[in-house]
Amino acid sequence: MDRAPDARLARRVSADDLLRPVTCGPVVQEVVQGLRIGPDGDAVRQALSAMPCLRDPLPLNTFLEAAEIYRTGRRKGYVIRAAADCLIAAIAIANRVPVWHQDRDFSVISKYTTLTSMERLERLQ
Repeated sequence: MDRAPDARLARRVSADDLLRPVTCGPVVQEVVQGLRIGPDGDAVRQALSAMPCLRDPLPLNTFLEAAEIYRTGRRKGYVIRAAADCLIAAIAIANRVPVWHQDRDFSVISKYTTLTSMERLERLQ
């Protein structure tokens, strides 16, 4: 096994760098949506929200809302297949626009959120 890439990385990353973690919106979304509902999950969410967040084109709160869409669905017994669908739904809800789709995740999400979804796309004449 070649350890040269690890050695090069070790020379570029100091111990101090490892003590200053940062995150980004998609990472926060993935972690938060996998948390159990309750005080422990809330504590992890607060800790992640306090970490420095790398610049994203969307605010961190949008990813947190997406994670909550996923968690709420899971708690209600719904299965959302794609985290990206939760993010799209969160953006649509925040902007009060419908999602036109051919993806069952949006139909499910619209059952327990304020998302307006339209399954049938009519051809524009």
